[in-house]
Amino acid sequence: MPVALIFQLQMLLGYAAWLAWLLSYGLPRARAMTPDAVHRAIAMVHAFRFFGLVFIVPGVVAPGLPGSFATFAAWGDLATGLLALLALATFRVRSLFRALVVAFNLVGIGDLLGNYYHAVRLGLPEVAGQLGAAYAIPILYVPLLMITHILAFCLLLRRAPRAVPVTHDAGER
Repeated sequence: MPVALIFQLQMLLGYAAWLAWLLSYGLPRARAMTPDAVHRAIAMVHAFRFFGLVFIVPGVVAPGLPGSFATFAAWGDLATGLLALLALATFRVRSLFRALVVAFNLVGIGDLLGNYYHAVRLGLPEVAGQLGAAYAIPILYVPLLMITHILAFCLLLRRAPRAVPVTHDAGER
């Protein structure tokens, strides 16, 4: 079986597994939480994106890994992770927290989409072995990151429930 096909199949199965987890465990739990608490949990997942710097560590990835992919992926992940950490640090300042939630999700999804673009343009699936120890990142971690970004955007775009005016019956007092 060609390496590119194995890589793409594993990535697809990574998405399937994380979607199954989300539908079975993640969404039921999220429904019991406030939107800010869900965003906080998502930020905790993305706070570990500093790990993407591994793409530019010699010896962890092979020298044949396309440099333009590695550099973009590494610095985009670091930026997203730092914004997520800032969001966590400002959780009690709701307006700042929400602004940073929007920021890390925009930067993060832009990073992932840019990484997909670079991977396809540079033929990364054909040389996936060049990822070395970082091979697990696009297979196991990236699907979770993309799914949680989509969940965050769904929460951000969802309308807040309208306040229902309270009326008092003449008989109540």
